[in-house]
Amino acid sequence: MRRSLWILAVLLSHWRRHPLQLATLLIGLISATALWSGVQALNAQARTSYDRAAATLGGARTATLVAPDSEHFPQQLFVDLRRAGWPVSPVIEGQVRVGGRTLRLLGIEPLSMPVEASAAPAIGTANLQGFILPPGQTLLSPDTLAALQLAEGATPSISNGGRLPPLKPQAEVAPGVLVVDIGFAQTLLGLPDQVSRLLIGNKPAASRTPLHDVVGDKLKQVEPDTETDLERLTDSFHLNLTAFGLLSFLVGLFIVNSAIGLAFEQRRPMLRTLRACGASARMLNSVMVIELTLIALIAGLIGLVCGYIIAATLLPDVAASLRGLYGAQIPGELSLKPQWWLAGIAISILGALAAASASLIKAARMPVLAAAQAFAWQQAQQRWLLIQGSVALLVFAAAAGFLLFGDSLVSGFAVLAAILLGAALGLPAVLGLALALGERGAQRPLIKWFWADNRLQLSGLSLALMALLLALGVNIGVGTMVESFSRTFVRWLDGRLTAEVYLNAANDAQATEIKAWVKQRPEVTALLPGARAEVKLDGWPAEVIGFADDPTYRDHWPLLEQSRDVWDAVARGEAALISEQLSRRMKLSLGDRIAVPTGKGPWPLTVAAIYADYGNPRGQIGVAYEALIARFPDVAQTRFGLRVDPSRVPALVDDLRATFRLDNRSLADQATLKTESKRIFNRTFAVTAALNAFTLGIAGVALLTSLLTLGNSRLPQVAPLWAIGITRRKLAFIELMKTLSMAALTALLALPLGLLVAWCLIAVVNVKAFGWRLPFEVFPWELLKLLGVALLASLIAAALPILKLLRMQPAQLVKVFADER
Repeated sequence: MRRSLWILAVLLSHWRRHPLQLATLLIGLISATALWSGVQALNAQARTSYDRAAATLGGARTATLVAPDSEHFPQQLFVDLRRAGWPVSPVIEGQVRVGGRTLRLLGIEPLSMPVEASAAPAIGTANLQGFILPPGQTLLSPDTLAALQLAEGATPSISNGGRLPPLKPQAEVAPGVLVVDIGFAQTLLGLPDQVSRLLIGNKPAASRTPLHDVVGDKLKQVEPDTETDLERLTDSFHLNLTAFGLLSFLVGLFIVNSAIGLAFEQRRPMLRTLRACGASARMLNSVMVIELTLIALIAGLIGLVCGYIIAATLLPDVAASLRGLYGAQIPGELSLKPQWWLAGIAISILGALAAASASLIKAARMPVLAAAQAFAWQQAQQRWLLIQGSVALLVFAAAAGFLLFGDSLVSGFAVLAAILLGAALGLPAVLGLALALGERGAQRPLIKWFWADNRLQLSGLSLALMALLLALGVNIGVGTMVESFSRTFVRWLDGRLTAEVYLNAANDAQATEIKAWVKQRPEVTALLPGARAEVKLDGWPAEVIGFADDPTYRDHWPLLEQSRDVWDAVARGEAALISEQLSRRMKLSLGDRIAVPTGKGPWPLTVAAIYADYGNPRGQIGVAYEALIARFPDVAQTRFGLRVDPSRVPALVDDLRATFRLDNRSLADQATLKTESKRIFNRTFAVTAALNAFTLGIAGVALLTSLLTLGNSRLPQVAPLWAIGITRRKLAFIELMKTLSMAALTALLALPLGLLVAWCLIAVVNVKAFGWRLPFEVFPWELLKLLGVALLASLIAAALPILKLLRMQPAQLVKVFADER
């Protein structure tokens, strides 16, 4: 034990003499841990919110009984089932508008509510009377109360003129949900004696009559989902975040690997002395592992704090992305469990040991005298170039297999991961071939040495260059995808937002007043009513939108495929337009039939066209407005657009706002809507841009540490050139050109890799994740900017080693010839 402590003290003395190396090692571990743990914190916060939403809505985690062909059924069925021994509890659900915001109203019966449903855990026995008896209570989250700008105890009115019971904030309720007693909810929704579903408790019943004997075919049992609609819809987003976090973590480990390699290189005499003094290879390696674990523990704690800061900084953008893309409500504050902290420490320690594993194995196997050889570690890397190249080809073959035979989002990301891994593994072999060709074509001795020495450095720089290749490839790929999406999104907005003014009245009565008022305005050339209803198709949430038969839609709707006389068939209520994602998810094509569930039974429709619906993960069906109202008479008829002379839009908007007291959420002109949509779009990809920047920065640090690692060991190659008359200034310039040439070659190879990543994201991952495919576009100016950034990062990384060479004293160069090397 005492011997181990002395060995540990000797090893730790190295870091005291080389604080910059210790700082580099800590930076690598801290950055890797921070980015990984930060992403996991964001994912954990979102999934906690999904669980809260699932519990509050009731039914997602509990078996339910629903009507096969209707959204509601008579309450009497609940009574019959209770008498037959079924532990069921009624729930009614609908949407209401409060203060211009659409919220989900949930009516529950707390006396029969199963404990495992946790629909309103905050009611409790003490508050039960106040919740059930008039005036009742409306439970909502503090975030929702703040968004409504109302005080506790307020009784706001809803779109149909009714008033909610007094508001009472409860932290357990999911954002965007209002929970009231079922009696109040039935009245507010205009559905007396109706329920949406029955929750089935897990409590065993002494005797239970078979379901069919009690209700016949009126109800069917739906087993609890392993994941909710929100979780299914947002899987792609969180998988994308996890992929970026893992990439950043791996790039951070490259820094750790380089720093540990430098430490082993400089501690060779120390290791040789310890071995000569009687320390066994096993004991030496064991103490090294303890040393790394202590350093990783410190770095992990700091990394967790940094990860928390990163997560807290990015949380608003993540919440905006999830809300804009999926309608998911995420609280604005982090609430992390102890498991997150423990996992962060563990990942830091495991990452450090993984990054050091190769050096530890080589140190354990290498004989005592071999530790004194100048290039024992670097030369051992050379034989792996051919092996790495062969493995890269196998990985590319695996990517082709995932692409051809995979049919899931995970297989899409597997294709992407295999492409990146294959490119990283194959990079040293490709660079070695390019440098060999350069050496073969060189005529002058110094130029020939330039290429040959680059080949000698390749093994030491390969990990850093692989990190740079991955960072650049992902930046180019994601940047190309985002820019393609941005330009396509703008064109798509021009097709979807064609009306000059959009309104959403507070209720149907106000909508009728506004329509009558608008018809008297000569500048209004067309009034375009719209409505939407929510349904489920094959278990997935979808929406049915209704629009008027007007040239506005016929001329501008972004159709991708269409049949003849598509608009006439839609106007007759016989056909429908479907979104691209719905057509892919349900494998529908033109001419196929689809049955839409309504309160009056299935509504058969023919697919007459497929249109682009970017940014919406839910399937969408477009039908005639009159046909939608006939089959969904309870939907709000408060939405409509106005075609107006563009020059008279501001005056009309001001008059509407003054006459009907409409706020910005209820009234907007086309320009404002497009500006807001673009702002939301840009914020959606803010997280991706931040992670891209982090990854590229970490790659630059990895290159710096690799150059520092090679700095001291390169004196035997540089000193002879100085001795034959080449000045230190010229030597420094040659070294700089060598670094930039390697970075330039890597950046050039990153161009096709990045474009391949972009194609994979657009044609594979996006299609699997969202159901839509974007047009693939190339942006040369953006590619040139990224190349410039890569070269600038390489120049900054090479600056410190070059400055050390410039300031090196001649005596230090002369000493090389008298040294043991």
